[in-house]
Amino acid sequence: MCDICVMNSVKDRMLSRRGFFKAAAASGVAVAATGVSAPMAMAAGHGKVEDMTHTISPDFPTYFGEPGYASEQLFNFGEHGFNLQRLTVNEHTGTHIDAPLHFSADGASVDEIPVSDLVAPLCVVDIAARAAEDADTLLTPDDLKAWMSANGDIPDGACVALYSGWAAKVDSDAYRGFDGQAQHYPGFHVEAAQMLIEDTGARSIASDTLSLDHGISANFATHYAWLPTGRFGIENLAGLDRVPAAGATLVIGAPKHAGGTGGPARIFAMV
Repeated sequence: MCDICVMNSVKDRMLSRRGFFKAAAASGVAVAATGVSAPMAMAAGHGKVEDMTHTISPDFPTYFGEPGYASEQLFNFGEHGFNLQRLTVNEHTGTHIDAPLHFSADGASVDEIPVSDLVAPLCVVDIAARAAEDADTLLTPDDLKAWMSANGDIPDGACVALYSGWAAKVDSDAYRGFDGQAQHYPGFHVEAAQMLIEDTGARSIASDTLSLDHGISANFATHYAWLPTGRFGIENLAGLDRVPAAGATLVIGAPKHAGGTGGPARIFAMV
């Protein structure tokens, strides 16, 4: 085939592909505008997607009280024809994963978490009313028993999430709750973590606060009980007020950097 023929053939394919993507984009806009139900690829029984991820920024609260995120513009569209930033991120900033390695000498790093554990039945345990009265409250085995009484057994592979209502405080000092000596926000009681380990097939736990342990913890008992078993945690989860106690599926976009102890993740729920 002659050179000009090859060039014309490539051009035709590019135009055809461009038309396809334009049509697809227009279709997507129409769906968004009309509120049509979820894509056909979504698992049966789910009708919408909820974002469970906070937007990360230099102002996002961190456990140590120091910025955990920074960006530097290396290239910009005006000068270079494209945009590119360099990011500096503490692994445990924003909505993020705690890999087993975070609290064990030789546990699995974040890139070694089985992908099968990253799509999980979501179980939301609501302790928000109690947390509104007591920032130091804990999710206990009794809370898990009450959840199971209302919703049935915790499914194998589940992510059990603590909903305290703390996500609504993320733009205020109350999210960290630091009083000059200690932080104050809810977390998992170590006995609840042990119950999940011994009596269920749950593979992850999540909190809408800065830590799996409550803020005043001095020994990270829940971290040390949970992570060394090969399970993982999620901290700073958002959107738990928009999903049901049972029935949603959590999809965890875990980072995959070698040897990582965790990292920011894009997480969403199919409801």
